[in-house]
Amino acid sequence: MPRNQFQRMVFAFITVVITVHAYVFYSLYVVNGATLMEVTGQSSVLKAVNAMGGVYMCGRNVPIWAVVLLEFVLAYTLENVMGSPCSFKLACKVFQPGTVHPVLFETAIICATAGLMCPAMSFLAAFLYYPYYAGFDIFTLLANFLKLVCFNFPFAVLSQLFFIQPLVRLIFRLIFAKDIKSREEAAK
Repeated sequence: MPRNQFQRMVFAFITVVITVHAYVFYSLYVVNGATLMEVTGQSSVLKAVNAMGGVYMCGRNVPIWAVVLLEFVLAYTLENVMGSPCSFKLACKVFQPGTVHPVLFETAIICATAGLMCPAMSFLAAFLYYPYYAGFDIFTLLANFLKLVCFNFPFAVLSQLFFIQPLVRLIFRLIFAKDIKSREEAAK
């Protein structure tokens, strides 16, 4: 879909904005929600996070907006530096872009991106959310990393394939409708 560097940056921006919010919600509510409510004795996850004074990150509690902002910066940087370029190259090793159906090629790109970004972001999350109050141990970091990959990878692939990427493509088509129309007319 994106045809130049500006469009790739916009596409990545839209993707990361939606993805980071989805993953923060998933991590807080689905993966850790019951634990947070049990520890604080609160009846909802949001009340539990507020009772704790925020989300535990880097050895202290920080507001949710700071978590989203930091994860956005990290994910956007990784997406532009590693995710997009490498996933396109991986998809090209399996399929020829001009000879295979575009939906199959896009699916390969999405799966490759999830396969690259999920472990990378899970490692950063294992480092950021490490229980530093207990002292640092490399084996605990690696165990937390593997646990996060096991939790996040199925969510990453399914959410990207069936929710996030179709929504991003719709938003992208709306933003660049004039450019897309002129390209289609020039191709005729």
